[in-house]
Amino acid sequence: MNTSTPLPKRRRRVRRAVLAGSLSLLLAVGGTAAWALDRFVVDHVAISDVDSYVAAQSGTTSAPTTAASGTVTSTSYASDGTDISIRKVVTGSGDATVTYYVADVTLSDATTLRSAFANNEFGTNIVEDTSDMAADNDAVFAINGDYYGFRDTGIVIRNGVVFRDEGAREGLAFYRDGHVEVYDETSTTAQELLDAGVWNTLSFGPSLLDDGQIAAGIDDVEVDTNFGNHSIQGEQPRTAVGVIDDNHLVFVVVDGRSTGYSAGVTMTGLAEIMQGLGATTAYNIDGGGSSTMVFDGELVNDPLGKGQERGTSDILYVGGLSSAVSS
Repeated sequence: MNTSTPLPKRRRRVRRAVLAGSLSLLLAVGGTAAWALDRFVVDHVAISDVDSYVAAQSGTTSAPTTAASGTVTSTSYASDGTDISIRKVVTGSGDATVTYYVADVTLSDATTLRSAFANNEFGTNIVEDTSDMAADNDAVFAINGDYYGFRDTGIVIRNGVVFRDEGAREGLAFYRDGHVEVYDETSTTAQELLDAGVWNTLSFGPSLLDDGQIAAGIDDVEVDTNFGNHSIQGEQPRTAVGVIDDNHLVFVVVDGRSTGYSAGVTMTGLAEIMQGLGATTAYNIDGGGSSTMVFDGELVNDPLGKGQERGTSDILYVGGLSSAVSS
């Protein structure tokens, strides 16, 4: 069974439960516990006001230009060449049921897709719910990002500004001209990417599709070697970005770990979803309890089947909610 259904409009914002999954590490004692707290729980703020930092680095305000005539419905948004449509898809049945949400997004300009950090701060272990970051940035649409704050490696370029230049893995680059490509972080620098026109990067992976074909070996990838985050295999909740064409993207959030509602998917299963949507390039980003989609101020999916978000460090979003007219 494969069904595509309209989204119900949720009338309450789901606030995150205040808990830290990393606290399980505190089963250790003494110095190990202190190390774990510092490494996985305690905020380390490197930039306390990202908006001001972006303005200083770029010479312009970090606030996006939003259209005054956007129209929003329960499943769509349209404003001066930017169009978003969202749908729910259910496949399988019983314990094999998989539920996921698809956002088809056409951008009027590549810089319409922006990034924001939790609490408007940059550093490690800083988290905020996707819905709260979306509200803070007037986002009509948002998904969780790559959880850059869990690690201190990777190239992090957001809204045309460099925040980190520590190439470590396969990254995804969004260019100002509208094209998107997977690249090897270890073979370039953040400055070279900026000079080539990169607007945003994500550092997670793996790449799911290569010229429309499912990439080999993706079910055996380890994104990190950090304790507690080695493996992303098996059937899991997942978030992915797919490329249909220049300025035409598809975002997928798969729910999981919820028997009878959604089991989640393997990495190959995620690649097959993206391939079926017509993507030629697709890239996996942070998943599990972080996998979240927000539209028109409401949580779209049901993380872990519990209706609760898990804090994450960053989002990708399209702004303009305050200027949108309901239809």
